[in-house]
Amino acid sequence: MESIIGGLYEPPHGSQDADRTPAVAIRREEIRPSAISLLRKPRPKERIIQGLLFFCGALSILITIGIVGILFEEAWRFFGSPEVSLVEFFSGTVWQPTIGMFGMLPLFSATLMTTWIAMLVALPLGLAVAIYLSEYASKRARNTLKPILEILAGIPTVVYGYFALTFITPILRNIFGEGIVSIYNTASAGLAMGILILPLISTMAEDALSAVPRSLREAAYGLGATKLEVAIKIVVPAAISGIAAALLIGLSRAIGETMIVAIAAGAGPNLTLNPFNSAETMTGYIVRISGGDLAYDTLDYTSIYALALVLLLITLSLNLISQQIVRRFRETYE
Repeated sequence: MESIIGGLYEPPHGSQDADRTPAVAIRREEIRPSAISLLRKPRPKERIIQGLLFFCGALSILITIGIVGILFEEAWRFFGSPEVSLVEFFSGTVWQPTIGMFGMLPLFSATLMTTWIAMLVALPLGLAVAIYLSEYASKRARNTLKPILEILAGIPTVVYGYFALTFITPILRNIFGEGIVSIYNTASAGLAMGILILPLISTMAEDALSAVPRSLREAAYGLGATKLEVAIKIVVPAAISGIAAALLIGLSRAIGETMIVAIAAGAGPNLTLNPFNSAETMTGYIVRISGGDLAYDTLDYTSIYALALVLLLITLSLNLISQQIVRRFRETYE
C-alpha cells in the first residue's frame, strides 16, 4: 500500500519496483497548493445551484417567520381586547363570541376527541401494515401494496369529509341507532381522519422497521425464535424511536385536519364526551368564521388567529417531543 509518511514515498515491500525504485521525497507543501488550487477552481454551474438551494432554504424560513409573525400580531389584538380574559380563554366552557364568551374548552375537547379516535384507528392498523410490509411481504407484494396504500394520502380531504358524512355515519346509525348517533358527529369524522393518516404512519413505521439491521433478525432466528417473535420482540423495540416519531407526526396531522371535521363533525361548539354527538373543532370553527361575512376588526374574526396560534404551539410541542424521543431511544448499529 502506498503511503506518504514523513514526506517519503516507499514502494510496497516485496514488489518488483522495491529493488530498483529509490525512495522519493515528497513534501506536504508540494501537495497542498495543488489541492487548494483544485478547490479554488471556478465552477459557475455549481455556484448557481448552491445559490438556488440557499435561496429555497432561506425562502422557506422567511415564509415560516412571516406566518408566525402574522399569527402573533393578530392574536395579540385578540388577547389585548378588554373583553377577553386569558384565564377564561383557556378554562372557560362556553364559546359564544357574539355575546362575549370566549372559553375554548368546547372546541379543544372536540379536537382532542376526533384526534384520539383517529389515532385508535391509524396506530394499530398502521403498525400492523408496517410489520407485514417489512417482515412478511415478498418484494413483489411490497411493491404492489405500498403504492396502493399511499394512494390514500393523495385523496383530497374534502372527499374524506363527504365519505364520513355519507358512508361512515349511516353505518354508525344502523349499528347504534338513529336516536343515539347524530347526523353530524365526531366519531365518523375521527374514523375518516384515521383512514387519512394511516398511510403516513404505516410508511414511516415501515421505513423504521426496514432500517433495523438484518443481523439482529438472523441472531434471533438462530436462537429459535419464530417470525412473529422476531417482529414483535426484536424488530419493533429496535425501531421504537422511528415508530414513536411516526405516531407523533400522525397526531400532529390529525390535530390540524380541517375539511373532514368541518363537514362531518358539526358546526356548533358543544362540550361533550359523547363521540356520537355533534361538536365543532378548532379547525372547523376557523373554516366557518373565515368563510363568513364578519368584519375584519371584530373579535369574532380575530379569534380565529388566537385558535390558530394555539394549534401552532400544540403542533410545535409535538414535533419537539418527537425529536427528543428520537434522540433518546435511537439505536446505533455498525
